[in-house]
Amino acid sequence: MAEKKRCAWASSLDADYTRYHDEEWGRPVHDDRRLFEMITLEGAQAGLSWSTILRKRARYRRQFASFDPRKVAGFDARRRAVLMRDPGIVRNRLKIESTVTNAQAFLRVQKEFGSFDRYLWGFVDGRPVIQLRAAGERLPASTDLSDRISKDLKKRGFRFVGTTIVYAFLQAVGVVNDHGRDCFLAPRAVKASRTKGS
Repeated sequence: MAEKKRCAWASSLDADYTRYHDEEWGRPVHDDRRLFEMITLEGAQAGLSWSTILRKRARYRRQFASFDPRKVAGFDARRRAVLMRDPGIVRNRLKIESTVTNAQAFLRVQKEFGSFDRYLWGFVDGRPVIQLRAAGERLPASTDLSDRISKDLKKRGFRFVGTTIVYAFLQAVGVVNDHGRDCFLAPRAVKASRTKGS
């Protein structure tokens, strides 16, 4: 049986990468807790490899209350100090503290928009931006869309949400679908859309 064709970055011997590509990357997410998880993990990844974060993901879920933003928003200094001693997560003080302040900002967005999902998907009128990139085409580090969302998130008090991190987040939660044309997960019946600043 022929091996499935995947995006070049997922065609490795790393089973975690392959599983993440096949089961998550580029698939639309509308669950607020999952959105909080992914924006947290993308921020934690800054300066590190994504494989490192995938290996630590289960521990993150345990230590950050299954990414319940209401619980994480209440983490006090003592709780943050405990996290700093846990080798199962990225022990970076600024990243840990930003997860707490980001949870607080996340709750404010939920209160204003009804959900973080509604806020985020409002940038693309509720429809994924489909790229259908050519095989081997280099993915951008950021776009006008990620620039705009990054700027707005920062204005709302989020940290570790630079445009490159935000673009990776948008790919992770399916706001942007960057699967290559030859990937078995590429949308087949949709023409490439470069609207909304993509």
